[in-house]
Amino acid sequence: MNNKSLKSKALNSVAWSVVDRFATSGIQFVLNIIIARLLLPADYGLIAMLAIFIALAQSLVDSGFNVALIQKKNVEEKDLSTVFYFNIASGIVIYATLYFSSNLIAEFYNIPLLSILAKVIGINILINSLVLVHRTILAKKLDFKKQAIINIISTIISGGTGITAAFMGYGVWALVIQTLTRNALITILFWSLNTWCPSLVFSFSSIKSLFRFGSRMLVAGILNVIFDNLYLITIGKFYSAKELGYYSRAVQFNQFPASSVSSIVQQVFLPIFSKIQDEDERIISAYRRMLKLVAFVMFPLMICLGAVAKPLILLLLTEKWLPVAPLLQILVLIGMMYPIHSLNLNLLNVKGRSDLFLRLEVIKKIFIVIAVIITIPYGLMAVVIGQVIISILGFFLNTYYTNQIFGYGPFRQIKDFAPYLVLAMIMGLLAYLITTIVSNLALSLLISITFSLIFYISISYFMKSEELKETINILTKGRLILARDEK
Repeated sequence: MNNKSLKSKALNSVAWSVVDRFATSGIQFVLNIIIARLLLPADYGLIAMLAIFIALAQSLVDSGFNVALIQKKNVEEKDLSTVFYFNIASGIVIYATLYFSSNLIAEFYNIPLLSILAKVIGINILINSLVLVHRTILAKKLDFKKQAIINIISTIISGGTGITAAFMGYGVWALVIQTLTRNALITILFWSLNTWCPSLVFSFSSIKSLFRFGSRMLVAGILNVIFDNLYLITIGKFYSAKELGYYSRAVQFNQFPASSVSSIVQQVFLPIFSKIQDEDERIISAYRRMLKLVAFVMFPLMICLGAVAKPLILLLLTEKWLPVAPLLQILVLIGMMYPIHSLNLNLLNVKGRSDLFLRLEVIKKIFIVIAVIITIPYGLMAVVIGQVIISILGFFLNTYYTNQIFGYGPFRQIKDFAPYLVLAMIMGLLAYLITTIVSNLALSLLISITFSLIFYISISYFMKSEELKETINILTKGRLILARDEK
């Protein structure tokens, strides 16, 4: 494949990846809102309590082979078949372990219902083990179109199933039915749209070769799963299922825009960095423009989300979910910084400094543990505030090495994004004041969001903001002005 066709295929893959990300997440977000209106916060809390166990089990089933197969240049049929059978065997063993450990999980949280919930929801482990290799094959072919179609179809159908079950009064089981339906559909569709079938071959040499690389990914994956779910397991242990339900819903509202923007940042910007990785001045020049662009988009988005949190929650989820609003108002401070953390860490990856990346991750995880220990006795709000403090501390830790390598430290970065932070805070204040004046929820949201958006864009226009021009260019032409610097 020549460079031109490879570039064309890569661009097409990124486009479908973005479609998959936003369409799947957006549809799932809307469907989950409908289900949340029918269920209780405690129902979501029960599922969140099991999240770490299911996620750990899934990491162990994969064992890093998924990434190892993608990374390997010449993958043979014996490699694919061997990993397929290994995944199934691992899935059976790990599900059996979860099955017989379910009573211990229930005792840990002191909620007997979790025992049967773990046994049933754990069936997802067996279902997913059947499709890991099929996912890998499509990813290796850069065939994100089929993956997008599969994810969108399965999300819509499973969401409809979940809504039906919730409407019929199944409670927490509606969420279990939804996840089982989604994973079963994904497996069926992957097998239907992918012609590959395993051969009757198993190679221990393939396992040994792939595990040499995959084992490191496995360890990294397990660490990430543990710390990504640390707050869920801690809140579930020390507080009620209802409070965990409030927290998990606030996190989902916060992560939807934050993780989506961060994902696109990595997909679009990292290739630009890689082209100029040996030219530090050009890297920083490009990075500063990216940082300002991310701040220009994320700061008003997240601050406005926090400002309208109360009427938004009341309108979408009803009054039973109202405690989510103050949690969300604090968590948006983490969401607005998330893509900036990602950008700083990507700078280290561009320079090949994975050692510094790992060092930072270990240090931050130690601080997370300390924060949890300190804040957990003081209530859920204190735990969330502790997360914000860790996020701020993480910014200074991430930019420490950025300063050491590029001379672009935290205070220079703050100076660059401060104008948009101030403008977004004024915008957020205006939006909040409107929500306190207008009593009708829908009208309050419409007026506050519309007025604050007009205010933000107008001030940016009079400031002759380059980031406003950049954003308009992306929306209208689908490309970055920034790219002209890296041709």
